[in-house]
Amino acid sequence: MLTQYRPRGRNASEISSDVETALREGRAAPGVALPAVRELAAELGLSPVTVASAYRELREKGIARGNGRAGTRITGAPPVGPRPPLAVPAGVRNLLAGSPDPAFLPDLPAVTPPPRAYADPPVIPRLRRLAAERLRADGIDARHLAVVGGALDGVERVLQAWLRPGDRVAIEDPGYPPVLDLLTAMNLGARPVAVDEFGVVPGALADALDHGCQAVLLTPRAQAPTGAAWDPGRTGELAALLAARAGVGIIEDDHAGPVSGAAARSVAGATGRWATIRSVSKSLGPDLRLAVLAGDAATIARVEGRQALGAGWVSGVLQEIVAELWADSAVGRLLARAAAAYAQRRGDLIEALAGREVPALGRSGLAVWVPVPDEPAVTSALLERGWAVAPGARFRIASAPAIRIGTAALASQEASRLAADLADCLARGPRRSD
Repeated sequence: MLTQYRPRGRNASEISSDVETALREGRAAPGVALPAVRELAAELGLSPVTVASAYRELREKGIARGNGRAGTRITGAPPVGPRPPLAVPAGVRNLLAGSPDPAFLPDLPAVTPPPRAYADPPVIPRLRRLAAERLRADGIDARHLAVVGGALDGVERVLQAWLRPGDRVAIEDPGYPPVLDLLTAMNLGARPVAVDEFGVVPGALADALDHGCQAVLLTPRAQAPTGAAWDPGRTGELAALLAARAGVGIIEDDHAGPVSGAAARSVAGATGRWATIRSVSKSLGPDLRLAVLAGDAATIARVEGRQALGAGWVSGVLQEIVAELWADSAVGRLLARAAAAYAQRRGDLIEALAGREVPALGRSGLAVWVPVPDEPAVTSALLERGWAVAPGARFRIASAPAIRIGTAALASQEASRLAADLADCLARGPRRSD
C-alpha cells in the first residue's frame, strides 16, 4: 500500500496540480503522506519556499492537512464532491458527529396546506411572520427574507450572488469541512482565519481582509468544531472592524440557534452586503432541510431570482411544518430542555477533562474540541478503548492538531470514562482495554 506520494512539478502551482490530479485519478489516496518540505525541495531542485507555497495551496483547497509532527497528509476530501463518512466498527461508541440527540427532536405535525400555485410567493406568510419576529428579537433586520434548503444551501446561494470564480473568502480555521469543499467546488479561494473560544480572532480577520478577501463566513455561536461563541466584546470588535470595510460581504451561519446554549449575537448590517442564515436542522431535525435567510435587499433578490431558475422554492409543506413547530409552545419548552441538556453534557466532559489537566474548548454547541499533539495516534488509541472521535484534520487548514468529540448524547458517566481514557492516551499512548 502506498504510504507516501512524491509530487512532481517545476513550481508551486504544478506541485499542487500534480497532487490534485493524483487524488482524482486514484494514484494517491486519503491519508497518504507528502514528503517534508525541505526533502521535496531538494529532490525537485526548488526552494523550500516554493514547496511550502504548494502545500499551503493544497491546504486552502482542502486537499491536504498539516498534522504537526506527523507531517502533511492528503485528506479524505476529493477536490470536488462530498467527503466520505468515517467508518465506526461495531461495538464502538460513536462520538464522531455533532448531531442532535433524537430524544430532543419534536414529533412532526400533520399539516394540510392548500394547494400551491406557481405564482405564489416563495415564502409562506405564516413562516415569514414567525421568522421575522425571531430575527427582530435578536436585533436583525428582517425586512427581506428568503427560505433555502439548509444552511449550506444558503451559503452557496449567497456566495453565488456576490462572487466570481477566483475570488477569496475568509473562513474560520478550524471550521466546518463542507464549507471548504463548497469553496473548492465553486472555484473560490479560502483564506483561513484563526478561532479562539470567542470565535474569529479580529486581528486574523483583518489580515485576511487586507489580503483581498471579498467575503467572510462567520459562526456567532456553536462554531463547528470548537463550540466558540461570541460575547458582547468580540461582537463589538468584529462589527467595528467590518464597518470600516464597506465592500466586504458578511455571511453569518447561526445553524444551531435556540439549542446552541449561547445568546444570539450578530454583526449583520455592519456592511452593505450581508446575510444571516438560521437553519432548523439542529433544533427541529436534520431531515427538515430548511433555513431562513435574512439579508440586504439586493442579496435576497438575487438569491430568490436564482432559486426561481432551479428548485423554484422550498416545499410549502416543509415551511408549514416548521411554522407549526415554531408556533407550538410545547416545542419551545422542549428546545429549552434540549439546550440545557446539551450544555450540561458538554460541560460534564470539559470539567472531567480539566480534572485530568486536559484543556478543551466548547462554550456552546453539540461538541468539544480537544487539542492533541498527534491526531492519528490519539484517535487510534481511543478507538482501541471503544471510542470513535473525529480527527481534527477534517476541520483544519493551518490550525493546530486536535480531535472533536460529539457530546449531544454523551451521558455523565461516559464523560468521566472518556476523560480518563483520553488522558491516558495522551500520557502513555495506545493501550487496549479489557
